[in-house]
Amino acid sequence: MMIPHGVRMNRLSTARLAAALTLACSVAACNPVQSPRGPIPLVMPPPLTTLGAHRLVPTPVSVTPDDGAPFVLTATTAIVVPVGGGEASRVGGMLAALLRPASGFVLPVAAGDGAPPRGAIVVRLGGPASLGPEGYELTVSADSVRIVAVEPAGLFHGVQTFRQLLPAGIEGQHHAVRMASAWTVPPGRIVDRPRFAWRGAMLDVARHFFTVYEVKQYIDLLAMYKMNTLHLHLSDDQGWRIQIDSWPKLTTVGGITEVGGGPGGFYTKDEYAELVRFAGQRFITIVPEIDMPGHTHAAIASYPELGCSKPTPATQTGTAGSYTGTEVGWSTLCPDKDVTYRFVDDVVREISAMTPGAYFHVGGDEVQGLTAEQYASFVERTQEIVYKYGKTMVGWEEVGKARLRPTSIAQQWKSDSALLALRQGAKLIASPAPKAYLDMKYTPTTELGLDWAGLVELRTAYDWDPVTYLPGVAEQSVIGVEAPLWTETVQNITAAQYMTVPRLPAIAEVGWSPASERSWDGFRARIAAHAPRWRLLGINFYPSPQVDW
Repeated sequence: MMIPHGVRMNRLSTARLAAALTLACSVAACNPVQSPRGPIPLVMPPPLTTLGAHRLVPTPVSVTPDDGAPFVLTATTAIVVPVGGGEASRVGGMLAALLRPASGFVLPVAAGDGAPPRGAIVVRLGGPASLGPEGYELTVSADSVRIVAVEPAGLFHGVQTFRQLLPAGIEGQHHAVRMASAWTVPPGRIVDRPRFAWRGAMLDVARHFFTVYEVKQYIDLLAMYKMNTLHLHLSDDQGWRIQIDSWPKLTTVGGITEVGGGPGGFYTKDEYAELVRFAGQRFITIVPEIDMPGHTHAAIASYPELGCSKPTPATQTGTAGSYTGTEVGWSTLCPDKDVTYRFVDDVVREISAMTPGAYFHVGGDEVQGLTAEQYASFVERTQEIVYKYGKTMVGWEEVGKARLRPTSIAQQWKSDSALLALRQGAKLIASPAPKAYLDMKYTPTTELGLDWAGLVELRTAYDWDPVTYLPGVAEQSVIGVEAPLWTETVQNITAAQYMTVPRLPAIAEVGWSPASERSWDGFRARIAAHAPRWRLLGINFYPSPQVDW
């Protein structure tokens, strides 16, 4: 879905890692402490004195400050969870693990259903049904903090809010960065729930491969801002990134390179299971994408009988039939061969068995080598295979040119075919490229990224609404938002963070917060206070001149 280029050398040996850092950090994109106005010092914002001055992102539905003394996290603070609390106990344990390094406190997790001790943080299921599966109530007083939710996901989101209410130094991972002052949170009550059910980001691991460790860092970033979906783009012309037992050459042949001719890579089934587990602990659903019938050269190089492509572009620089360029639209699976649908069936079956989430993304974009009839027939047959294995089909908006089940989902990115899916009853994920594509340059001088959809500075990423972006779309037809990061020019997690932060928090607020509670001036003031957190967490970011950092 992109155009230019980029190379990466960020894995394996120390020498190669050093080379990668030299390459990647030779540009401003790898310097998180510079801005167009000069170096940004690490200045910790003062602790909040009133909940009304919160710096929360996404901004909550309702914040009611109280008078009185703040809650103080101390050496005697305990985290209280229900007896036999299951997921509530697990979330309480994650909160303790989050707070211990910087505070230096033991913060025991204690089970109890009675009145909690003074100074406790209570994590408990309950609250009104109106909170929904991801909402929460957070009540702070001098005596205690109470996080209550209907479902465990809501408790987890409440924990992220409490985390952001504490001084930024809580993100420090070593006693050397502990703050001398108290860890305080002002009193009051927050009631919160998301506007949209689907709030996600897409990571393209096909054009440049990202290790399990790198993807986990990306997952943690999503979780911090209450996003709940990670869409993994697992295959494209340049690489196949997931083990398929019934078609082993997909990884031994199709997985050994990437854009620019790097070493590529793939996830074993155990590694993929670890990503699913890690994301699930953070209430994030992984949505696997196998792009087809186009963007399929890595599969065709592995099994030539699958292909009916146009000639490979002259930008190919790989070996053994691999493709390391970035031109799109020329590769395609043969839509009229039985072997193609045997391949599709096997791939969907094996990946579905590894993926507990409800969705399977089939791509479907930028297909130039098929007739309209061939394309529609392929999408319709593939749709039935996806449903056969118990998943809901998701595809880029072009799938609306085929007959869709009303439960299928179209991901809008260029807007000229999204309404075709909507008219068939399908729901939309809003990912408009001029607003939500994280691989677009911030400014003309941004050294990474592309600009075919325009420049996407921070305010551009924030100032839009998923419902009104397309005329004639009702709110109930939009299930949410997603911010894709395509990786033609993005070589590693450091570069990915630079292109993602702060735009991903902006889009997280687009997806979570009520439209009535959002404003650019409010967001730019709140997001400025997050820079010290990112610095302590080692997150590279773009210091937009639109924000007074």
